Amino acid sequence: MIEKIINQLKDKKIALLGFGREGKSTYQFIRTYLKEQPLTILDKNPISNENLEKDDFLNIVTGDAYLDSLDVYELIIKTPGISLKDTDINSIKDKITSQMELFLEVNRKNVIGITGTKGKSTTSSLIYEMIKDQNENCILAGNIGIPLFDVLKDSNEETLFVLEMSSHQLEFLKVSPHIGVILNLFEDHLDHAGSVSHYHAIKLNMFKFQDEQDFMVYSSFNKTLASKVLENHYLSQAYQINLEDSKSDVFKREQAVYFHDKKIYDTTLKRHLLGQHNLENIVFALTVMELLHFDNEKAVGVANQFNTLKYRLESIGTFNFVTYYRSMLSTIPEATINDIEALENVNTLIFGGMDRGISYEKLIDYLKKSSIEHFICMPTTGHKIASFLPQEKVFLVTTLKEAVEVAKKVTKKNTLCLLSPAASSYEQFKNYEEKGDKFKEYVIQAD
Repeated sequence: MIEKIINQLKDKKIALLGFGREGKSTYQFIRTYLKEQPLTILDKNPISNENLEKDDFLNIVTGDAYLDSLDVYELIIKTPGISLKDTDINSIKDKITSQMELFLEVNRKNVIGITGTKGKSTTSSLIYEMIKDQNENCILAGNIGIPLFDVLKDSNEETLFVLEMSSHQLEFLKVSPHIGVILNLFEDHLDHAGSVSHYHAIKLNMFKFQDEQDFMVYSSFNKTLASKVLENHYLSQAYQINLEDSKSDVFKREQAVYFHDKKIYDTTLKRHLLGQHNLENIVFALTVMELLHFDNEKAVGVANQFNTLKYRLESIGTFNFVTYYRSMLSTIPEATINDIEALENVNTLIFGGMDRGISYEKLIDYLKKSSIEHFICMPTTGHKIASFLPQEKVFLVTTLKEAVEVAKKVTKKNTLCLLSPAASSYEQFKNYEEKGDKFKEYVIQAD
């Protein structure tokens, strides 16, 4: 497998576009097997690394003009975080590739790809744990934080790969995985994709290049996704999941979920993953297990013991009779609504973050009708939404520390305080992890 990828790269004029985690991974991979391959690193930010300085076959281009000469390269290996939405790429589109595509081109038959606006990490991790319980020869990688090239040395021709795939990773793909899963489609990532329609089209690359031997698994309950699938007439074998529609391939009847006529899950069973959205994530995972012909009873056992991932609707403890939750990946309105419904006893909601131009009408309507008594609103989106909410419930703050201080004062005992931003964290924080860690720190400090 590695040899096949290396053969795709050998003797080509290559640019590594972006030098974050995945760019560094690609560089190390190429240098391990092609020590004298000429390479160019392109990145807007300065790059300082002693090992790079010793590389006689490396050229580094940084600064505002780093995208100016893309047409001189035969292959451009792009990292997910680089957006080209404001760059004319018509002449170079066919040259753009990625770790994901280079891998899929040589081994897509053993791949389960998972995407969706929300739920990717939980569902990918759950599928991986289910498979690993029955087959040790399995690897989890991709957008989950594990560059693919870092784990290839641990694989063989029989290894099953569970790959979380973001819109950034799907954008330029010209090959799709054998089993493709799309959980949902909402409005998101307009700062990268440029428009909702383009963002949705990018996601659908998960199915676009499949053939009749492949499988597509998707939510037909999500109307946007269902209509897009109908429009595109994909070649692969389709499996619709809609717990509300008994005509779907996977559906819920009374207190059980069925894969066609086979019962695959009892919804009365105790599970750690809370809420309807997590039930759907479990059902997606079990559907994949059916397609792979694994034991359902064992898979259900893994599902019910599976704990929420860090930063995803995660309890950080009870202090002075108030339980605090953080859900840092809830960066769109629908996700925050799901969080509230999953917990049920939310007395205080802390929300707000960077404005990416998405609509908040649905969240505003939901919060107006909710029983939540305290809305602690942070810049920028929180302050905008605040003007539409009952003012006696609104607390405007400028920092997360101030938000926690207010929450400590106003939240009723024996209830919950939830941090669910409904926006990204980048305005005041480096990333969602930093914001989540600071929230936990402030909650513990203030107690």
